Amino acid sequence: MPNAVRKLLPTSLTGLAGLACALCCAIPLLIAGGVIGGATWASLGQVMPGIAVILAVLSGGAWWWASRRRAHTSGCAGGGCSCSTA
Repeated sequence: MPNAVRKLLPTSLTGLAGLACALCCAIPLLIAGGVIGGATWASLGQVMPGIAVILAVLSGGAWWWASRRRAHTSGCAGGGCSCSTA
């Protein structure tokens, strides 16, 4: 289970950050098309850029965490390794 989380977490957060960024860029188009109104713009226009930035930072942190764990265990052989150079 932890290996699956290490593989999926950075990808999932990056996808969510991309989706939030795309939605943030689409807000003016949705207003021009009459799909959303002023009250929706007032709430989404203030919140969506922050959500996109937070998700991008979280995906960067998750990528760092996943790559750090992989780099640390790459030299170990077997399941009972203590990663020491004896």
